[in-house]
Amino acid sequence: MKSGAGTLLTLAGFFAVLSLFSVGGGNSAVPEMHRYAVDVQHWLTDQQFADTFALAQLTPGPNLIIVALVGFHVAGVLGGVVAMLAMCGPTGVAAYFVGRASERFRGKMWHSAISRGLVPVTIGLTAASATVIATTADYGWTAGAVTVVTAVTCYFARINPIWVFAGAAALGLAGLV
Repeated sequence: MKSGAGTLLTLAGFFAVLSLFSVGGGNSAVPEMHRYAVDVQHWLTDQQFADTFALAQLTPGPNLIIVALVGFHVAGVLGGVVAMLAMCGPTGVAAYFVGRASERFRGKMWHSAISRGLVPVTIGLTAASATVIATTADYGWTAGAVTVVTAVTCYFARINPIWVFAGAAALGLAGLV
């Protein structure tokens, strides 16, 4: 754990810029967060990142908790606070001004075109996030099979995903994954 001013500035700068490119929510930034934290800065290993993502998904509240967990891993409590402020601050300000402008231009043809155009961007970024997490967490053929079965089941079946996740957890507890 590094908690120097340089590390905190690096955390703040990275998450502030990343926040502006998180179209569709925090999970759309997971691939870049993984690349930077694991491959560039070597703050976490692939397994630590996958575990951090899983922990963030398990906790109540917004999925953006992963940002605080990465910051905490890098620089303790102060790192978590700095990372969250940097991730939420710029987008909060931008959302305020974009929201005001959006209300003013509602009903214009270009407004609708932009809104519709952002849907595939959001879906693509979310799919990229799922791919990064699946390839990071799947460290064997059985884990890969569990991921595929879980994804297919959640996509086609009309059951609560918690039951699929519980089944996957049972496989893990039994030592099969």
